[in-house]
Amino acid sequence: MKRNLSFNIKDGDAFYAHELSINFNPMQFIFDFKCITPRIDVRAKESNVINIAHNLIMVDPYQSKQLHKILGDAIKKYEKEFGKIEKPKQLVKAEKKKGKKISKKDHVPYFG
Repeated sequence: MKRNLSFNIKDGDAFYAHELSINFNPMQFIFDFKCITPRIDVRAKESNVINIAHNLIMVDPYQSKQLHKILGDAIKKYEKEFGKIEKPKQLVKAEKKKGKKISKKDHVPYFG
């Protein structure tokens, strides 16, 4: 007996991540991608508003290890084609100006 099968695919929205944190428990790894965007609303009394959006991806430990391998392979291919990935010059300059490596506590939206 032949059956027809239909799929509905919901594509996710594009999401630029300024930061990434990774947490885990015995059953899964949680990748928390964050987009940090300053908002200025001239009508608001408080103009210093920061909008933080999160996208979470949860995978089991084996999938995390596979992601590690796939990402490593992709980076090797990228660097072979386009050259070594290096820290952005602007970040190096900011670190020199501060006299130390920039960390998460400095609230710089950068992976690393």
